[in-house]
Parts: sequence; C-alpha cells; structure tokens
Amino acid sequence: MKAWLMGWAVLMFSAPLVGLADSVDELDVPNGPVILTVSGNIDLTNVGSEAQFDRAMLAALPQYEFDTSTPWTEGRSHYSGPLMRDLLALLSSDSDAVHVSALNGYEAEIPVSDFIEHDVILAIEKNGEAIPIREYGPLWVLYPFDQDEVLLSEKIRFRAVWQVMHINVL
Repeated sequence: MKAWLMGWAVLMFSAPLVGLADSVDELDVPNGPVILTVSGNIDLTNVGSEAQFDRAMLAALPQYEFDTSTPWTEGRSHYSGPLMRDLLALLSSDSDAVHVSALNGYEAEIPVSDFIEHDVILAIEKNGEAIPIREYGPLWVLYPFDQDEVLLSEKIRFRAVWQVMHINVL
C-alpha cells in the first residue's frame, strides 16, 4: 500500500512538470507577422538561430501590468506585457546585457541587472489596447517610472526603447 501511495504522489507531482518541460524545449513558429526577433546568446530558437515572435506569441506569455507616467506621454496609463527577465529566461539566455534596436533606428544597450532590479516589461498593450507604432508601439521596453525615483534619470530614459523590433542578447 505504501508503494502505491508513493507512486501516486510521484505521478501527481511530476505531471505538471511534463507540460513545463515541453514549453521550455520548444518555441512555436509565428503564424502572424513577426514583430520581435531575439538573437545572440540564446538557447531556445524557432527560426534558424533566432527566436521570432508574433503578437499572439508575446500575448500568450505571462503578462505583468503596472500604471505609470512616462517622460514622453501625458498622464498615467496602464501598460502590460511580459517581464523582460522572464522573456530572457524563456529563451535560456545567460547574459549581462542586451542590445535593443527600434524601427526608427534608435539603439540602446541595457544591462540585464535592470530587469532583475526592476519590473521592466516589454509592453504590448497600453490601456488594454495594442500600442500603435505612432504611440511608441508595437513593443516598448518600459520601466515602471512611477515606482522608483531612480528610474527618472536620463540614463534610464535612454534605455526605455520604444518601437522595439530586435533584441540581441550579448
């Protein structure tokens, strides 16, 4: 009886891990337009040596939300998207920095420590709606500016890249 109970407990506690292992080992291929490409020092890819995401793939990741004002917008807004640290963990990234490129040609190097110390998201929604390109979308590396005065520095503002299209993990 004890062996049966032990076997049942092992089965019950290991079953959820099977799904987790499958999601970590494979990354779906985008069905829609690719809005983000991640390359560089990553282990999980879906197109050659890159990880490509469409909007639905990013929206399917666990979402983090916060309200904040920004130096570029009026008032406070509600933003949501995956945490940058979670996105890098999903891709099995081991790095100290990322290089982020935007549609408008802007580029910034961001230390991964920012993502560990602060809840920085790759914002995909503003006030419950997809972020249009003309309003800093479709993706925005966004810091929770209202949560910590340290984030109001010029150094951090230069790291809050909008119109993100590519992340190179260094």
